[in-house]
Amino acid sequence: MPDNTTASASPAPLTLLGLGSMGAAFARTWLAAGHPLTVWNRSPGRTAELAAAGARVAATAAEAVAASPLVVACLMDDASVREALADADLTGKDLVDLTTSTPGESRARATWAEGCGARFLDGGIMAVPPMVGVPQSGAYVFYSGSQEVFDSHRETLTVPTDARFVGGDPGAAALHDVALLSAMTAMFAGARHAFALVENAGIDRKEFGALLAGWLTAMAPHTALFGEDVPPEDATSPAVVAAGDAALLRTAREQGVDTALLIAAAGAVNGV
Repeated sequence: MPDNTTASASPAPLTLLGLGSMGAAFARTWLAAGHPLTVWNRSPGRTAELAAAGARVAATAAEAVAASPLVVACLMDDASVREALADADLTGKDLVDLTTSTPGESRARATWAEGCGARFLDGGIMAVPPMVGVPQSGAYVFYSGSQEVFDSHRETLTVPTDARFVGGDPGAAALHDVALLSAMTAMFAGARHAFALVENAGIDRKEFGALLAGWLTAMAPHTALFGEDVPPEDATSPAVVAAGDAALLRTAREQGVDTALLIAAAGAVNGV
């Protein structure tokens, strides 16, 4: 991952639409690296800090788009992108959409952008805002769509995070993004369930949290085995697995914790 605190990328101008927590984090790193940056946000109050740091604030999204050849959108959802760009002239622009979307939405957005005279690159952010701009944080963005756009702007795009191009299908980045986020969502749901089980048992929460993090870290490498052509067989017999699942359910009921997550998870893990 590059050193995101230096201006290693050429300071090419760009526009950023959307200054939520993630968008603002990207904006700060581009400004720190010397990139001329035009910003727009639906709520103008979010622009003051960035204006003080040197960003040019546009009154409208259309004005922001007109200011730069590279336009990056980091908005709430695909509908927000559609609304923000409704009056913008995208002719000759390179549009990079970092908004979380479905693969189908990303493909439709690519077709729409091309119809408006723009080249399109979709992105899926694999980071939380505090990771952005921090060397060795592990933050990166999946990109897919136009290889030419990715190659043209790679130095700019790798200022906030690392970048991984995953193919010419505009929906590929979104699919990678949502698939990994789905695994993360299940992990955090399981963690909340674990804490609910011990909530009233006199167990120190901080100590338990450390145990939980250590256990998940130890198990994480085994998730890659699902990618094998022929996943290794579980040495545990089906009867033992069923007995273990039953014990999880009985414990949840004893502790007064909802069992819906366990029931769904047991089926998913066992391929049901």
